[in-house]
Amino acid sequence: MVAKISTGSSMFGALAYNQEKVDNGEAKVLFSNKMLLDEDGHSSIGGCMRSFEMQMPVHLSTKKPILHISINPHPKDVLSDQQLSDIAREYMRKLGYGDQPYLVYKHEDIDRHHIHIVGLRVDENGKPLNDRFEHRRSKQITRELERKYNLHPAERKERAERPELKKVDYAAGDVKHQIGNTVKAACYGYRFQSFGEYRALLATCNVCAEEVKGEINGRPYQGIVYSATDDKGEKVGNPVKASRIGKSVGYEAVLCRMEKSGKAIKDGKLKERTRKIVAAAMQTARNRQKFEQELKRQGIDVVFRQNDSGRIYGVTFIDHDSRVVLNGSRLGKEFSANVFNDLYSDVQTGQTESVAPQRGQEQDFTQQPHTAARLPVSGLGGLFGGSSIGEEPPQDTAGQKRKKKKKRTRRIE
Repeated sequence: MVAKISTGSSMFGALAYNQEKVDNGEAKVLFSNKMLLDEDGHSSIGGCMRSFEMQMPVHLSTKKPILHISINPHPKDVLSDQQLSDIAREYMRKLGYGDQPYLVYKHEDIDRHHIHIVGLRVDENGKPLNDRFEHRRSKQITRELERKYNLHPAERKERAERPELKKVDYAAGDVKHQIGNTVKAACYGYRFQSFGEYRALLATCNVCAEEVKGEINGRPYQGIVYSATDDKGEKVGNPVKASRIGKSVGYEAVLCRMEKSGKAIKDGKLKERTRKIVAAAMQTARNRQKFEQELKRQGIDVVFRQNDSGRIYGVTFIDHDSRVVLNGSRLGKEFSANVFNDLYSDVQTGQTESVAPQRGQEQDFTQQPHTAARLPVSGLGGLFGGSSIGEEPPQDTAGQKRKKKKKRTRRIE
């Protein structure tokens, strides 16, 4: 269990954040402490604001009288509303805020349900309550609660803040919410070093990510648009701008994640497990289907990219154990697209994409004229690199090589 303590000056901001989730059906109020709310038990920002204002001292000796705490149990801990209420009440009491007015919300917007607490951190004279060594005491309290309620221990550095990676089901509705959960899980649950690797990961979950660039009133802009797809990789429904999901999955955030991922993969030697398993499967698998099945058995999905003639020009491995996404060429020359084209080019699947069983077919990332889905031309450059989809380009044909040879000959003469 991990508790995060924040302080601020705006009660409205803290309440609005939680109330928005309540209004969207993603959260609910578990209980309130020393609050004057409506008799029917329903809360509103206006009612909560009035209750807090009535108890807010006129003169304050701090610029941050508002307390906002999130308590996150381990993903494996499934707790009832009553248990979460008991934990919140005991946590606040031990931290020294048991007699303060506060509200407790349960957030259900991701699979790992957690609670948020909004309250006052000043006494009747406007002075902050004793917050000395507050974070240290908070950590000790969460450890005590873990032992009392038999919960899994969760240090901040190893907590699973990432929700589970799930495929988007357009027919199930609430597509924006589904896309948001999947994109956040992909962006912060996995490491990738190119936009193409990020796209390949999302495509296995029926999400298409496209980089967009342009100008508005002479000012350049750049961003990402996410769309739901069916199991054939065809877009369905309306696209969703990254800004509607949150800055955490926007253009700058994904770029930052790519940069940090590169360092983490190098320093942690995170390629090694994937390289070893892929190499072994290449030695033993008799065909592409067997190769995919063997990798799937060991927690690795593989995405092959083919052009219309069936030539394999790109391959990406998604290691769900190491949580890394790696183009074949990153593992070494012996894992490049050309090698796999020689091994499996005679296998015709009827699809321009191939992904391991049970993951569904992802959309085509090729930039060939007749592919089912294409990234906008504006998405081919920019901060994500010259080849924003991270693929290995097809090799020159024999005719092209002869033309180059002739050109070189003429120059020599």
